[in-house]
Amino acid sequence: MIKIDNLKKSFGGMAAVDGLTFSVVPGEILGFLGPNGAGKSTTMKMVTGFITPDHGEIILYGHNVLDAPVEAKKLIGYLPEGAPAYGDMTALQFLQFIARVRGLSVHAGRARIEEVIARLELAPVCHRPIDTLSKGFKRRVGIAQAIVHDPDVLILDEPTDGLDPNQKHQMRELIRGLGADKIVIISTHILEEVTAVCTRAIVISGGRIVADDTPSALETRSLYHRAVSLDLVDVPCEEAVSALRSLEGVRKVEVRQDRSGGYVVMPEGHHNLMQSIGRLVGERGWQVNEMLMERGRLDDVFRQLTSTKAEAGVER
Repeated sequence: MIKIDNLKKSFGGMAAVDGLTFSVVPGEILGFLGPNGAGKSTTMKMVTGFITPDHGEIILYGHNVLDAPVEAKKLIGYLPEGAPAYGDMTALQFLQFIARVRGLSVHAGRARIEEVIARLELAPVCHRPIDTLSKGFKRRVGIAQAIVHDPDVLILDEPTDGLDPNQKHQMRELIRGLGADKIVIISTHILEEVTAVCTRAIVISGGRIVADDTPSALETRSLYHRAVSLDLVDVPCEEAVSALRSLEGVRKVEVRQDRSGGYVVMPEGHHNLMQSIGRLVGERGWQVNEMLMERGRLDDVFRQLTSTKAEAGVER
């Protein structure tokens, strides 16, 4: 597993990472979340040995990153932010270079390169210089170099940055497949990625952990957990809001700005409002286009956990 104990790093007297402690086991896909400047990339760079911590310990499968850096780094596939590469090399030449650096034989390297090119659909661009590729293809080349040696630990910093919707779907499928028997850590600010592929999420703010749970469990902390979203047809807004607010167990009614006739009815505690709203709709004879219960919104939880106001009182 990966074990991180009391990890700290400061720059110019400012704490970027302030006492992180957590572990990750094979089969987990960990989403590492936080606002800009929270310490995500700094933590990833310390785990990969790119920068040295001021304090703390990082153990990868029994290898201390500081004491046995070569043994630890052999286990890691890393996609840094921005996916840096040698732009004058073709994609194929770059992967061949990485395979040699990683110690693969000519035969094994050729087989793995063919596999990752097929897996990431790089064949149309593999003979083009990397500098001439689109941002999306550059990102895919970056993923390819991270997995060419079939690492036990895969650390990805913003893996879907620059990808179109189809490419994002392909990348998520790839990550899910890799996560079956590897440790995968995804550093991201895109909450959609977490709900789509991660089995666990750690949220950091100010260099500290403010939450560590499954994405679905985090969603239950949302103010929108068990809220009912409904779209009404030709019902005056004032009438709808007044009637919905009068129901027992309703804490708040939001008028959706993105959809005419759209409302979100938020419950007090764990009240189930579906039945009472359904009765109200029937009694009033309202026409409903859609009515559903929300699981909760990860972006809402993220704001609660990482806002300046919340930092003092949130569990760490």
